[in-house]
Amino acid sequence: MKKTISLLLALIPSVLLSQSFTTYFADKTMRVDYHHTGTKGAETVALDKVYEEGPWPGSRTRLVDNLNLGEYVMRVYDVASASLIYSRGFSSIFNEWQSTGEALAGTFRTFHETVRFPFPKHPVQVTISRRDRQMIFHEVFSTVIDPNSPTQVNRQRRTAQYQSKKILDNGAPQSKVDLLIIGDGYAKADMAKFNKDAQHFADALFSISPFKERKKEFNVWIIEVESNESGIDKPDKNEWKENALGTMYNTFGSARYVLTEENRVLRDIAGNVPYDALTILCNDNRYGGGGIYNLYTTCYTQVDTKGQEWQMDYVFVHELGHSFAGLGDEYYSSQISYVDFYQKGVEPWEPNITALNDPATIKWKSFIAPGTSLPTPWAKVSYDSLEALRGKLDRLAPDYYEKREPLYQQAMKLLRDPAHTGKVGAYEGAGYVSKGLYRPSLDCRMFSLSLVGFDPVCSSAINRVIDSYTK
Repeated sequence: MKKTISLLLALIPSVLLSQSFTTYFADKTMRVDYHHTGTKGAETVALDKVYEEGPWPGSRTRLVDNLNLGEYVMRVYDVASASLIYSRGFSSIFNEWQSTGEALAGTFRTFHETVRFPFPKHPVQVTISRRDRQMIFHEVFSTVIDPNSPTQVNRQRRTAQYQSKKILDNGAPQSKVDLLIIGDGYAKADMAKFNKDAQHFADALFSISPFKERKKEFNVWIIEVESNESGIDKPDKNEWKENALGTMYNTFGSARYVLTEENRVLRDIAGNVPYDALTILCNDNRYGGGGIYNLYTTCYTQVDTKGQEWQMDYVFVHELGHSFAGLGDEYYSSQISYVDFYQKGVEPWEPNITALNDPATIKWKSFIAPGTSLPTPWAKVSYDSLEALRGKLDRLAPDYYEKREPLYQQAMKLLRDPAHTGKVGAYEGAGYVSKGLYRPSLDCRMFSLSLVGFDPVCSSAINRVIDSYTK
């Protein structure tokens, strides 16, 4: 049944290609804000506000999403014909929070969220569905929006508070991926640094495959968001900054996880330019960042320890792998705040993680050479012993890098095993667990803290997403 549904969804885009974008949509953007409330095992979605924003930046032909990525899917139906006219998969802060101990204890919380789609000409039904633990979608929200209503849609034009500009211009937004870089924790005196940082991280992104080969299919915008203070919040240090976007460390209790819950503020600012993907540079010095599929990426931009500057580039590209391409974390030995993030024995939706329930039908089968053992043997016991020693070190201690270095070098040597170089298989250890989940390659930008590139499976997934915006 699940395979039948997936096949039907995959066929929908070819039908829509024969229909004109202008049949259903105007060249504007509809932004729908809502409140997402719940606890472990329970959630409620309530409409907040609907906005009319600037020109639609996305594809005019690939209106229905066939990537099958994300914890949720948003669908838009034309009310008069009941036709599915737009859809997009995504994940959220809320679904990540539901996997924390706080939610497990029964605490209720509310997060503000947004979905965006081309501005409809006629009334539409907007639904949000979520996967259950078996990966089947179930509707959790539905509302009807009349775009011509004088009261239902907020059409107020917001004066741009901050200067914006394009630092990479390859053409019209509708046929390109428009990446927007915004800064947080940059005071007025830091704005030259923000411009330099934005260019640096854009260059870092387009220095790695497959982004390097497809640079001409991207536009990059920046908005010079000015905060009243330099830096972002560090709750565990009782350091609080008056930063414009509200980004902070210690998300879900993790010292290095950086997110913001100020969604409305973020969207009001971002809406002043066309964007498909959004990233926030944080003007602070603690190693950290974050990335959620079709939400945003965050990354720190200062380094106190000489010789560790490369780690910022690692974080930026790694987190963009999450937010842009829906790639899962392949590492499993770092401290996290999630509890049972993946259901045992159920195939994850992320394209680079598998439960290997059936080796004969593994989802990256086309990349595996004949005769490759599944699971694929590797020096896991030795690697895990090194990671256990590293895990005992205090990451925030001044001598952390000095103590970590010999362990790191030994681990990297294991991951550079020539016998596995370029070999796709099923290597056990992925998705925050040591047993039962597998990754495609021995090493990848989604696995180790290094400047290694994306493996073939991850690269293919990234290319598919780029195609969805540009083909």
